[in-house]
Amino acid sequence: MMKKKIIYCLLILLFNLHFPNQVNAEKNLDFYMNDFYTKSNEASQILKEIEGEIKAGIRIKVCPRQIKAAKLGILANESLIKAFQIAGTKPPSSAIKASKERWESLLNDCKNMN
Repeated sequence: MMKKKIIYCLLILLFNLHFPNQVNAEKNLDFYMNDFYTKSNEASQILKEIEGEIKAGIRIKVCPRQIKAAKLGILANESLIKAFQIAGTKPPSSAIKASKERWESLLNDCKNMN
């Protein structure tokens, strides 16, 4: 009877030691995925607004907003890479590299104009 209680206590202890780490990993994964989606959506929205304004002939503060969108896009990529690392999976390197190059190109276009 005493052995069963000890075994149960050990099982409960092991269970409690293992699953909090898994929950923390899931929280971190959720954090980075949410951060990726939030930042990439905000960056895309800024670029859509700029595009619409340029089509309408309005060119007010285009570069500062484009720089902001590019920086958000770069940060979003970094969050996505961290999420893949936490999940223990290999990120789609070519897609992430292409995205990073696109954001850096937008960033550099405006920096070179100033």
